[in-house]
Amino acid sequence: MKKVLKPILLLSFALMFIGNLLSGASEAFAAIHKGQAAEMDLRVMTYNLRYLNNSDASPHTWEERRPTIGQVIHNEKPDIFGTQEAVYQQIKDLDADLPQYEWIGEGREGGSKGEFMAVFYDKNRFSPIEYDHFWLSDTPDVIGSTSWGNTIPRMVTWVKFLDNKTGQQFYFVNTHFDHRSVEAREKSAALIVEKIQEFDPELPILLTGDFNARPDTKPYQLLTTEGPFVDLWKTAETRVNEELGTFNGFHDPTGGGAENRIDWILSKGNVVTKTIEIVKYQKNGQFPSDHYPVIADVTLQYQ
Repeated sequence: MKKVLKPILLLSFALMFIGNLLSGASEAFAAIHKGQAAEMDLRVMTYNLRYLNNSDASPHTWEERRPTIGQVIHNEKPDIFGTQEAVYQQIKDLDADLPQYEWIGEGREGGSKGEFMAVFYDKNRFSPIEYDHFWLSDTPDVIGSTSWGNTIPRMVTWVKFLDNKTGQQFYFVNTHFDHRSVEAREKSAALIVEKIQEFDPELPILLTGDFNARPDTKPYQLLTTEGPFVDLWKTAETRVNEELGTFNGFHDPTGGGAENRIDWILSKGNVVTKTIEIVKYQKNGQFPSDHYPVIADVTLQYQ
């Protein structure tokens, strides 16, 4: 069931009620939308943080990487970003390290259990209106459910935001596809296309994630060629570090090469991409994560 943020919902009802009293329903609608801007500029990032474990050797333990990841985020200054793989302790650490952000998420096994597909957002700019999660399985509403050959639960977190700067709204969707099962990745892509049909069709959607698939695969095709999304990497006016992939494995500066671009930012609606970059930041031979983050400067356009 969708979680609705009550203060915002009550405020909306109050505005509508006052508007109806003053000048009728149609004028109330116009009043609510009067202050909205025609465009919204956003800096968006996707980042697989590598889960906390005892097998990553120095200098790539979480304790050593944590300040470096914080440095990357401070350097890049995304307005909003989706993370993959981080467990609850890592999410709490980021929350402490990044006081300008709030976050929304749930562990893939429910509550605080398992890895999160968290959405971090500038708390001074955005207000979440509603949010929810679904699992990438035949039973998407069942917490921790698996299907299609994946033994690890996979999920989606989505949030509908109000941008306090422009008065406009948009959806942000964050996911992590299975790393082993081809069938799971393909059906996950199809499920996302199906589920977003429940969203307000007038609002733009930003989709971030580690898709564990290259752009020449069926999941990509299902989301883009056959689906409603576009790949911001393809539509950007400027691409930075085109020669890189996004999975470095803590040892490969090339990220596997351009054909290994498995972390994507996709969009639906009127979204113009100015610049997109695979961020290859390292610190004294330390990779902040085994994935490179991808960051894009976009403009959401409204009619």
